[in-house]
Amino acid sequence: MNQLTNIFKVLSDENRLRMIVLLYQEELCVCELSGILNVPQPRISQNLSRLRDLNLVDDERKEKFVFYSLKKENKILTDILKNIMGNLEYYPQLVVDKDRLEEKEAYLNQCCPIND
Repeated sequence: MNQLTNIFKVLSDENRLRMIVLLYQEELCVCELSGILNVPQPRISQNLSRLRDLNLVDDERKEKFVFYSLKKENKILTDILKNIMGNLEYYPQLVVDKDRLEEKEAYLNQCCPIND
């Protein structure tokens, strides 16, 4: 029962819900999440820490970035997210986030410019 209540506590926060929906779609770093959601990096990092503590996300260092991905083993959470994604038209903010996801590279470059 604890796992279920923790999932709903996490999903009850709009920013965490938006982050989880994005991470359900693909792995992202803090810079990308911050840019897509238009939320300050410290707040994103704090929320990611909470998600990691609840064992809902994995993190992996790639060069100078840490990328986060949703752990797909949690069937309850993945079923909820599958339902949300299947009914995305009912969630305008999530549609905006999905559209901004396509521009994720620009947010990565803003955070830490990549030298060509």
